[in-house]
Amino acid sequence: MRVVAISDTHAPRHWKSCPPAVAAHLRDADLILHAGDVCTADVLDELSAYAPVHAVLGNNDGPDVSAWGAPETLQLDLDGLTVAMIHDSGQAKGRTGRMRHTFPDADLVVFGHSHIPLDETGDGIRVFNPGSPTDRRRQPHGTIGLLTIEKGRLLKAEIVPVT
Repeated sequence: MRVVAISDTHAPRHWKSCPPAVAAHLRDADLILHAGDVCTADVLDELSAYAPVHAVLGNNDGPDVSAWGAPETLQLDLDGLTVAMIHDSGQAKGRTGRMRHTFPDADLVVFGHSHIPLDETGDGIRVFNPGSPTDRRRQPHGTIGLLTIEKGRLLKAEIVPVT
């Protein structure tokens, strides 16, 4: 299963439409995870043209994103791997322990908010922030995440520059 993880698109200020470099990865996706700060549900509709989308609410998301179906947190079984999602995982210090406590059954937690790409393991859990494809802030590139999942295992997790 090929999963594209994305976060913090901040439409329409930063995401006018799907950037071509992002679309190139979405074309091969089996599933898209959006970790919040979509800002307008139109982005989720646009992403849904590529593959099924699961999203969580970010601190900048309004009622239209909630009405689209994005909860504050989500837990999914992706080919036997338990994947949780939340927008804001809190401060860096103690993050893996906090995510283990928040999602005791999760193998992987996908989150956003900081716009800082991260792939870290600790406290028996892996946490993954794909960064932002359109609002890179102080990062050298806009980024997304690519996850390869098979038979309950995360075979590959990579953060890919798209700008």
